[in-house]
Amino acid sequence: MCNCLIIFMNRIQLYLSHPHPCSYLTEKQAKTLFLDPRADLSNALYGQLIDLGFRRSGAMVYRPECDRCNQCLPTRLTVDLFQPRRSQRRIIEKWRGVEAIVRNAEFNAEHFALYCRYINARHPDGGMNNTSEQQYIEFLTARWCDTFFVEFRLGGQLAAVAVTDRLAQGLSAVYTFFDPDRAKLSPGVFAILWQIGETRRLGLPRFYLGFLVPGCRKMAYKAEYRPLQIFNYRKQKWVPLDGRSSAPFLSTLLSRSEG
Repeated sequence: MCNCLIIFMNRIQLYLSHPHPCSYLTEKQAKTLFLDPRADLSNALYGQLIDLGFRRSGAMVYRPECDRCNQCLPTRLTVDLFQPRRSQRRIIEKWRGVEAIVRNAEFNAEHFALYCRYINARHPDGGMNNTSEQQYIEFLTARWCDTFFVEFRLGGQLAAVAVTDRLAQGLSAVYTFFDPDRAKLSPGVFAILWQIGETRRLGLPRFYLGFLVPGCRKMAYKAEYRPLQIFNYRKQKWVPLDGRSSAPFLSTLLSRSEG
């Protein structure tokens, strides 16, 4: 365990969960390391923890701590080095004329209606449907975190919403939901590209994309954004993702990381 994490353990209590079914890899058991939910957290402290591989879900700050498995890999991007791929440029072109409006991180009835449509269409059996207004806002925000919502409107109609955290060193993608009828426009990809551009516009160096899970199709897309860095749990440091082919590199990384 790195000295930085030991320092945080001396300041704030950390807990390790019992084994539970993995959210990403079927037939695997997972463990989660999480901060004391009663701790006095701040946006600055979270900014330090995200560089140790932690993420937040609502006010819970956590990272995977599984036995002999390190496939949930935190990712970040150096935005000044990013160049969109041809396919990503085509998606940007599809969104020409989009209106992006930054809103405060608070309940908005129009956003909530879109969120419910998205969940019911994309995750009908994921346990997130029938979400209340309070559950919705608690899932996306935390009182100590500097968060904003970005509306993307096409022809005046709400097409997507990206929830983003603002940290001292960059922006962090929290969640994106969109109009299921516009799925062919790849709104999730566009939201990431917009956030990368906004990070650069703000003069911040890093954009955090969340966990890359090579064995999970819905979480493997993050490897499409380069040059990507991955947090190596064993070495407790960020290492680059090989730019030529992610699969052999990740296979080697995972084998070296396992105990």
